[in-house]
Parts: sequence; C-alpha cells; structure tokens
Amino acid sequence: MLAVFLSCIALVAAVGFISRRWWRSDVGALEAWGLAGRQFGAVITWFLIGGDFYTAYTLIAVPALVFGVGASGFFALVYTILVYPFVFLVMPRLWTVAQSHGYITLADFVSGCYDNRWLALAIALSGIAATVPYIALQLAGMQVAMEALGPIFGTHASGWPLVAAFALLAAYDFSSGLRAPASIAVVKDVMIYTLVIAAAVWIPMRLGGYGHIFAAAAHSLAARPVPGYLILPPTQYLSFATLALGSALAAFLYPHMATSVLSARSARTIQRNAIVLPAYTLLLGLVALLGYMAIAAGLHPANANDVVPLLIVRMFGPHFAGFCLAAIVIGGLVPAAIMAIAAASLFARNVYHASPRQEARVAKWASMLIKLGALAFVLSGRITYIINFQLLGGIWVLQTLPAIVFGLYRRWLDAPALLAGWTIGTGMGTFMAITRGSVYPLHIGGLNLTAYAAMDALVVNLAVAAVCQMFLRPLARIQGGGEQPRQTPSSQVKLVVDDSH
Repeated sequence: MLAVFLSCIALVAAVGFISRRWWRSDVGALEAWGLAGRQFGAVITWFLIGGDFYTAYTLIAVPALVFGVGASGFFALVYTILVYPFVFLVMPRLWTVAQSHGYITLADFVSGCYDNRWLALAIALSGIAATVPYIALQLAGMQVAMEALGPIFGTHASGWPLVAAFALLAAYDFSSGLRAPASIAVVKDVMIYTLVIAAAVWIPMRLGGYGHIFAAAAHSLAARPVPGYLILPPTQYLSFATLALGSALAAFLYPHMATSVLSARSARTIQRNAIVLPAYTLLLGLVALLGYMAIAAGLHPANANDVVPLLIVRMFGPHFAGFCLAAIVIGGLVPAAIMAIAAASLFARNVYHASPRQEARVAKWASMLIKLGALAFVLSGRITYIINFQLLGGIWVLQTLPAIVFGLYRRWLDAPALLAGWTIGTGMGTFMAITRGSVYPLHIGGLNLTAYAAMDALVVNLAVAAVCQMFLRPLARIQGGGEQPRQTPSSQVKLVVDDSH
C-alpha cells in the first residue's frame, strides 16, 4: 500500500515540475505565472475547473458530514447543480471584460468598474481570508488520508507528513505557477473517477447491496444521541436550502475559481465547460454515499473526517487502497495549489500594489506565506467536521457578490454603498460563525429560522447598501456599467481597446 502510494505521489510531483516546459511563456510575469497566459482550451479548462471545484472537500468533508448527520450532508450535491447556470450566464461575461481590460483578479475588475481603491481592497481581503480556511480543508483532507497508511506516517499530532506535502506543493507552485496544477489535474481526475466508480460498485457488493446500506444507515442515524436522518425532515428544509443556495452563489466568487475561469482561452470555452461540468455532480453524489457505506460497514472512527480513508483500507486490497489514498492526497494538492496562486495574485496586485516587474516575485513569496498560514491553521487543532472550513470561507466571499455581479450588468449601487454593505455583512457573518457556527438560528417573534449565516449576512449586506444608496451621494459616477470600466489613477492595468468584446 505504501509503495503504490509513494509511486503515485512521485508521478504527480514529476508532472508538476516539468509542466513549466508546457505552454511556454515567461513565468516571471504575473499573467503567465498566475493565469498561464490565458491559453487553456476546453479540455484543460474542464480538468482545471473540475480539479479546482471537486477537492478534498468532495472526497473527505462531504462523506464525513453524511456519516455524521445524514441527509443534510447532501446539500453539496444540490449546490453543484445550482451553480452551473450561474457559471453559464455570468462567467463568460466576466472573462470578456477581464480580457478586454487586462484584469487578472476580481479586485482588478472592481477597481476598474467602481474607481474606488477601498472597495477593491475589501474584495481582495475577502478573497484572501476566504481562501486560507479552504486551503486548510485541503491540507486536513490530505492529512487524514496519509494517517490511514499506518504508523510509518505517525499520528495526527506529529504532522510531519503534512509538512512534507506542503513542501512539495510550495515547490512546484513557486517554479511552475498555474501550469503545475493544470497538468496534475488531468492525472488527479482520472485517479478519482477510478476510485469513485470502483467504490460505488465494489463496496455495495461487499456490504449486501444499496438496500442494506440505506437500511443500516437509517437505523444507526436514528439511534444516535443527536439523531440524524436518512430523509430530510421539514425542520431542516430552510437550513438545507440556504446552505445549497449560498454555497452555489459563493462558489465561483472564490479567487481560485475566478483564476480557473480567467485562464481559459475564450468565453465560449467557459460556456462549453458549464454544459459538461455537471458530470462532476454525478461523481459527487456517489462520493457522498460513501458516508452511508461507512455506517453500514460498522466503522466507528474517533473523528468523522477519517471515515473515507478507513473505509478504503477495510474494503480494498493494499495495492488499490494505496492508489485510492494517493488520489485523495492529490485531490487536495491540486486545488490547494490553485488557491494559493489566486490568493497570492490578489495580494501582489491589489493589497501590496507591486510594480508590473515585481508582481510575479511578490506573488510567489505571498503564496508561500498563505500556505504556511493554512498549514498552521490545520496543525493548531482538530475540528469535528472540516467542511466548516469551506462554509466559513463562503460567509466571507459571498459578501463580495453585490460588487462583482451587479458591476457586470448594471450599476444599481455605487462604491460607498457597496462598501458599507460589505462591512456590515462581513462583520455580522463572522459574528454568527464565531458564536453559533455556520448555520445560525434566528429567533424572530415566535419563529425559529435556522439558516446558513452567509445568506443572512448577504440579506443584511444588500439592505444596508440599498439604504446607503438612498442617502449618500457617490463621489464619482462611472458611465456604462461593468462593460466599460474606468481606470483608476493608481491602476497598473493596461487598457486594451477591442470592439469584438
């Protein structure tokens, strides 16, 4: 098992380091390092977005939540269905504007659209803050997979295997930029599809079929001190719906998803991918069922996050188990790399404001620091459900939706109003997450409305922005909405006039 695992990791490490030779361009420029020169076609974009979107969150966090609480964990399946119409309608337009004006980050777009450095800074900080816990989720998923290999990889407290994986991730990120995860994403997806299809067929055969799996899961969930449910009860409808909708709206506002979109060759490439990417949703549905399979297999892990690696080791022979555990680790490496690149680009361009010649160098070192922060986040303690890392990031990044999406179409709100709404929404969402978790119970009169805190905060965000818009006179107005953004005096974005866009 260990030999197969190490062989797979060595293979993807080699692919990552030699990827600099592919799609040749100067990685000393930020556009080349962070967006691979915007030259990925439909096939590579499909693997890149899939590798970015379906991560250790998919392979570890979702089954762990299903194992722990039952039907509520399937909100992830619903949100990946909701997100693709949003991608089809919004992301090609974003790509067109970004390509026309040389934007590399979402904060670039906001800066050009609203001509307000403070709003652009807010968008950049939200993106970076949301990305760190998401990278931590990938690292935590990698960690539980490596622990399943046995004593040679030590205990959770040692953390040295995770540090080694971090060093590998940092090295090929630094040298190859976005080319490395784009290249590895192809290998990663083949491995994960193999894992999931084998598990969906072989494990039910070992456990007596899906009928037995569902019956065992229903009985076990109902008998727990805090009961779980095989079928979602009406009391959880609102929390389930808001988790699905909020996660769908936030998904492609993350810096790493925007990076995957902006690295495409054309807007049509993005539209084609939005049509075929739901194939990954089928994959996610099968992965989520691993949580029920773990219940039927009689697993009792100390932490719910361990269920998938333990299930793999129990149900498969050592050779294939090593392959599957390697697939999980690689499934964390790819998105973690893209996330670090995207957050570092935001820092270099929109927080530090490096000169064009310094941007790539600053971004490379910033990516190191961001990954170190995520590593410290994981090693500092253990959380019951690592999916909460992603939900926390979603609270922050969803508050950027009014500035980004409204700016793409029509300027209903101006920068001061958007900044006020962002401030209150972010503060409220953070308070909710700290005090009661990502799903927050609101008591209004005699009603108990338990919903995803990100959606509550977004409603307050929009309300505050609307009220401010009524009473505040913007200092400057930009004509023409999001398609003809005005350059800020401090912008280092090169304006390209192209009537075809």
